[in-house]
Amino acid sequence: MGFRFHKMLLQVTWVGVLLSVTTSASAVLSYPSALPNCQNSCGGVEIPYPFGINQGCYLDESFSITCDNLTSQPMYGDVIVKNISIEDHNIEISAYTARDCPHGHQPNAPMNNSDSPNGPTLWSLYFTISDTQNVFMAVGCDTYAYLNGFKNSESFSLGCMSVCVSASNAVNGSCSGIGCCQTEIPKGMKNISLKAHSFNNYFEVQSFKPCSYAFIVQKDKFNFSVDSLRNLPKKMPMVLDWAVGNDTWAVGNETCAVNTKNYSCGGNSTCKGSENGGYFCLCINGYRGNPYLKDGCQDIDECKEGNNNCTGKNTDCVNEPGRYYCVCSMGYHFDDRGACVHPSSNLAIKFTIGIGICIIAMLVCSSWLYLIINQRKLTKLKQRFFQQNGGLILQQQLSGQDNSSNMVKIFTTKELEKATNNYHENLIIGQGGFGTVYKGFLEDDKIVAIKKSKRVDESQIEQFINEVVVLSQINHTNVVKLLGCCLETQVPLLVYEFVPNGTLFEYIHHASKVSFVPWETRLRIAIESAEALSYLHSAASPSIIHRDVKSSNILLDDKHTAKVSDFGASKLVPLDQTQAIATMVQGTFGYLDPEYLLTSQLTEKSDVHSFGVVLVELLTGKKAISFDRPEEERNLALYFLSSLEENRLFEVLEKNIANEENAEQLKEVSTLATRCLRLKGEDRPNMKEVAMELQGLRKMEKHS
Repeated sequence: MGFRFHKMLLQVTWVGVLLSVTTSASAVLSYPSALPNCQNSCGGVEIPYPFGINQGCYLDESFSITCDNLTSQPMYGDVIVKNISIEDHNIEISAYTARDCPHGHQPNAPMNNSDSPNGPTLWSLYFTISDTQNVFMAVGCDTYAYLNGFKNSESFSLGCMSVCVSASNAVNGSCSGIGCCQTEIPKGMKNISLKAHSFNNYFEVQSFKPCSYAFIVQKDKFNFSVDSLRNLPKKMPMVLDWAVGNDTWAVGNETCAVNTKNYSCGGNSTCKGSENGGYFCLCINGYRGNPYLKDGCQDIDECKEGNNNCTGKNTDCVNEPGRYYCVCSMGYHFDDRGACVHPSSNLAIKFTIGIGICIIAMLVCSSWLYLIINQRKLTKLKQRFFQQNGGLILQQQLSGQDNSSNMVKIFTTKELEKATNNYHENLIIGQGGFGTVYKGFLEDDKIVAIKKSKRVDESQIEQFINEVVVLSQINHTNVVKLLGCCLETQVPLLVYEFVPNGTLFEYIHHASKVSFVPWETRLRIAIESAEALSYLHSAASPSIIHRDVKSSNILLDDKHTAKVSDFGASKLVPLDQTQAIATMVQGTFGYLDPEYLLTSQLTEKSDVHSFGVVLVELLTGKKAISFDRPEEERNLALYFLSSLEENRLFEVLEKNIANEENAEQLKEVSTLATRCLRLKGEDRPNMKEVAMELQGLRKMEKHS
């Protein structure tokens, strides 16, 4: 059953406790949390301002909480608020799961069934799904699930898929795609909705009829078990980040205090901009309490609490609002070292100074020895990682090769740290499921792309090294060149040539870059991409199946020449291998070969299907998957094929290229795309045939 919240569920639980320490006893000091004459708790949970229960007790309607008289629980709508932290500015709630079940099977208290149009939603202008404390998960044996939402006011979607033939295939505690899958949530997600679906309408799993579930859950709060396939809780714990307002400030920026209407921070406090928009209030140093109340931040008596450095002999502590200072007892004064001494203690001072000099000398020597020992440990650690990641095997293979420009280079950690300014976040140019990519500047002024790859399985070291050597020997104009690697870190680093002009996805889908991409350019990019894949399949030795062909993995240089990139999911095909390769399904929704998805048998025809989707993107200017389109148009490949069957080709083509001058070429390329998208791989052309047909169409244009 789908549901929608028009306001965010909020409750703050905050207890201000000070431990007052004296020589004989201790006392607990409490600070106000709610406005005067306002209820400050419900069911044992404190409701501090800016939140409140009754009219006039909260900052605005977004912070209104109701207290259920029957259950004595803080609620918003029909959902329970568990906890809120003013210090961390987050909220713990119980959120519903999306649920889809096969016909005839209704688990206890279902949330939504296969005929429900919508899944659970959470809507708010001010609060975001915590990316550090939550994870998106799906449970089921014939399941794909997705999360739709908004990030920086733009539509954003992610998902994962889970398959298993029977419940016995699933492993308790494992969530790697068999019975359960999970993926990280990006920063800044708001206004989300969840959906769970079946690939094959539960046809393959009718014997035990598991449901499909999708949910966001707080990390380490859900442990998958086989029983989860049929009996999953209706609600899951979830964490939201909150702030006041939705203005965009630089993180940590304090100008919100003078540039914000209805400024909400109380006395003795300051504000900081939140990375998700809005701001939050903090008590300034020396004060503690609720910074949203007028006098909520109260002075800390450091002298009574013992939280001070007036600990020397004959030294007393004096407290003032927001600070404290130290004084000497009567008859004593501070010396040059800040100690309280008697006027007749000069000899003791000189003796103490001598001892201090000796101690300092010992500390200097100890520090020097520590640095030397630490440097040796670091060197040994680099050597261990180098061997663990197959460095000796790589050196052995390189020693048997002739020196040439194609030989892979082994970089040191020092070289790559200098190239990336110690992997500064400003140099990040890409992130994905197979690593993070940094822009780097080598000492010879060459610009490179440095990729922090996934961790290498120790049992697959030799295969990993073989793949590095083979990929470095690829020398094709339309394939991104692998220049070298660094094996001195726990996670291997790969160094590629830098391609400066972004991806094909950005080029054809982001109107901010260009207003129109002409058909001639689109056809040329298609030809270059097809020739690159044909080279990988037919000319490379051994052959390489890319396994993740998509428009965002086709880069463009400064002349808009296409270069196929990102071999994180690629598979080498042994020279004597003639059959399909059995492997775990990897790829991207919208591009994934349906035959590969159902059989887990990988062939070069899987790349052909994905390239067919890229062709359709070039023809239509539409994204492969978009949840902003109607249901029948969300999957671009299926929508394109149905449009051709209904003789509506020129209705789905991009308007700027659909003209009589290009009509014949557009028809031929569309026909080629449909052949690439055929359900059975054996019915599809190979990439060499695809490249030749596209090249022929281009020649036909030149001679016409």
